Amino acid sequence: MRIAFVFNQFSYKLHEENLRVVQRYFGLFPPLSMAWVASIAERAGHEVKFIDARTLGLTVEETIRCLKAFSPDVVGFMMTTYMFRETLGWVRAVREALPRARVIVGGYNLRVYPEESVMPPEIDFGCLNSAYYTVPALLAALEDNTSLEDVPGLIHKKNGKVKVNDPGPEPRFDDYPNPARHLLPNELYAEFPTERKNFTVMVTSKGCPMNCHFCEARRTPYNPRSVQTVVNEIQECYDAYGIREIDIFDYEFLVDRKRAMGICDEIAARGLDILWACRARIDSVDEELLKKMAAAGCGRIYFGLESGVQSMLDEVNKGITTEGIRRAIDLTRAHGIKTLGFFMTGLPGETRETLNQTLKFAKSLKLDYVQFSKTTAKPLTGLWQDLVCRTGQDYWKEYILGNVEEAPLPRPWTELTNDEIDYLTKKAYDKFHTRPFFLLRHVLAVRSFDEFKRKFLAFMEMRFSQETRSKKANRFMEYGENPRKRQEAKKRFLSSC
Repeated sequence: MRIAFVFNQFSYKLHEENLRVVQRYFGLFPPLSMAWVASIAERAGHEVKFIDARTLGLTVEETIRCLKAFSPDVVGFMMTTYMFRETLGWVRAVREALPRARVIVGGYNLRVYPEESVMPPEIDFGCLNSAYYTVPALLAALEDNTSLEDVPGLIHKKNGKVKVNDPGPEPRFDDYPNPARHLLPNELYAEFPTERKNFTVMVTSKGCPMNCHFCEARRTPYNPRSVQTVVNEIQECYDAYGIREIDIFDYEFLVDRKRAMGICDEIAARGLDILWACRARIDSVDEELLKKMAAAGCGRIYFGLESGVQSMLDEVNKGITTEGIRRAIDLTRAHGIKTLGFFMTGLPGETRETLNQTLKFAKSLKLDYVQFSKTTAKPLTGLWQDLVCRTGQDYWKEYILGNVEEAPLPRPWTELTNDEIDYLTKKAYDKFHTRPFFLLRHVLAVRSFDEFKRKFLAFMEMRFSQETRSKKANRFMEYGENPRKRQEAKKRFLSSC
């Protein structure tokens, strides 16, 4: 069968945790989860087309033109909770243009709201959890015209009702094929701190054993890929796609210390000249591990620090101390690895005073990068459960059903209003990044014009409003990083359709 995957364009949403400028500049990432599904479908013997409309800047009309040329039997979309309505608009346009094609949707939202996610008549199927078993079994059933009842993890409709099939056992993540990067425009991806090209992201494990109140990762059992599988994927990225920088998107890359050290040893043994970053807890790093990571090409570690106030760390069950944060950052920097601190504004009990304490703490750590995110009650988190109990309404469920307007979520756990949190978050970014020595250090560390332009544009947009910038500056900022390369890639892709 022919299956096409569409990663649609989407815009900033009022309920997002990041500021608009951060969402715009933090990164343009490959749609890795969809690329995995594409690879699973290819391995099952099906013909696959991948349309990364967001990265290529394709309109829905251009996307439909490519789909018509491919004539797929099935079209797949990823339905995140945040972008559900926007993606549904693309689904409806595609279904109207290709009425004979079936539509399947997947993504984290289907784990939370499986029935609601496939209620729209334009959607035929949903994937409850992993696509590993579901997609090959569904395509085989459609090809052979057999019953859908035995397709594991399939959400489908029967006699006007939504049915959810048992997903069966969780597959070993190590058994997945590598993502289908050969279908992606790898030369276009980048994130804010990117230093080398080409750039990509990887996921080497699912889940996280920790239990932070604001995070849903614990609901997914920890499921790692082996040392050899991980480094083989890095090798493939290096050899086949010219990738020289990788950001590992695991919730906690260092949770299995032995595995992390094994990956570092194997990278070093193969002599791979790769720059990579990862996410980690401050209590996972130590002298021996950091030494191996630096030798294996680790250039950045993104630490979840959340707050500079100990009582607030305790409130969200973070399980770390401010003293431990300082030791870990100092130790990481001592090994030549750059640090990014993730902080949250509007945590339970947050006040202007605690936010000022957090900002002062962040500046004292000599971090290379920071991200201040507005605390948001994400689906399946402890904060979400508390919010539903307090308000008697599940905003996310009503949002995907179309019953409420898009809006910032209430934060009843803090005395600060949403407007105050927005203002203080932007102020924290501004005060952190406008320090003269910080700016000088970053200018001297820039390695390419693309990197300089990306950081300069983000600084300009954060520092000055659209109204106060010149028309020329606004036009310059509209095109983002390397517009010529993006336009060339778009033309190549459209000509291949």
